[in-house]
Amino acid sequence: MDLRSLRSVFISDVHLGTRGARTDRLLDFLQRVEPDYLYLVGDILDFWKGRSGWYWPRINNQVVQAVVDKAANGTQVVFIPGNHDEALRDYVGSEVNGVAVERDTVHETAAGERFLVLHGDEFDSVVMHSKWVAYLGGEAYNLLLLVNRWFNYVRRRLGFRYWSLSAFLKHKVKNAANYISSFEQAVAREARERGVDGVICGHIHKAEISRIQGVTYGNCGDWVESCTALVEDPEGRMEILDWSHDDAEVIELEQPQRQDLCA
Repeated sequence: MDLRSLRSVFISDVHLGTRGARTDRLLDFLQRVEPDYLYLVGDILDFWKGRSGWYWPRINNQVVQAVVDKAANGTQVVFIPGNHDEALRDYVGSEVNGVAVERDTVHETAAGERFLVLHGDEFDSVVMHSKWVAYLGGEAYNLLLLVNRWFNYVRRRLGFRYWSLSAFLKHKVKNAANYISSFEQAVAREARERGVDGVICGHIHKAEISRIQGVTYGNCGDWVESCTALVEDPEGRMEILDWSHDDAEVIELEQPQRQDLCA
C-alpha cells in the first residue's frame, strides 16, 4: 500500500503522558502518511495518569507537532476527546491550531459511505457509572503493560517478534470477551439508529473491522500495545494497519480481524 496516497487515517488510544505510549512507532507512522483527513479518536492524551505524574519525553512534543503540521499543510484534522482526555470536551465546537474538536462526527468515504466517528466510552457501563472502578482498572492495566514491556524485551533478545501478553489475556478471558462483544453491539446499534452505514471508534484497544447488526463496525485499536490505525484508500476501501513490529512494516491483520469495509 502507498501510504502517501491514503485518503483518511483514524488513530485512537495513544495515551500520551504514560510510559506505555509507543510514541516512537506513532511518530514514524505520522511521518510516512499525508492523508486528506486525520481523525484522532479519543484518549490521545491521558489526564488520568496526570494524577500520579505524567511521563513526557521530548518525542511527545514531536508527535503533537507532527499533527499540527499536518493541519497547517492542508490535512483536515478532527480530534474527538475520549474519557482519558475528557477535560478537552470543554472545547468541543472550537478549533485549536487548525485542529477541530468535536464530540463526534460523520465521515463520508470516497465510495459515498457514511461513518459515525466517536471514541465509544459513552457505551462503557463501567466508565459511565463506576469511574473509580475504571480508574483502578486503568492502573492495573498500566502494571500489565509494564510486565508486557519486560516480557517483550526478553523476546527481542531471543530473536522473537513483539507479542502482546495483555491483548492475549484480554481476548482469552471469558468476561473480557463478553465485555468486548457487548461494547461492539452497543456501538453498532447507535450507528444503525443514526442511519449511517457504519461506525469507527476506539476505547477498548482492540482493532477490528466486522459487520454487526447490518452496519460496519471499525475500531482503530491503540498505540500502547497493537500500534494500529484504521485507514481509507483513495477508492474508499478501509483496512487496519499494524505498525508494531521492529522493522516498521505494514502488516495486515490476519482474518477475520482484517476485513474490507466495502466487501
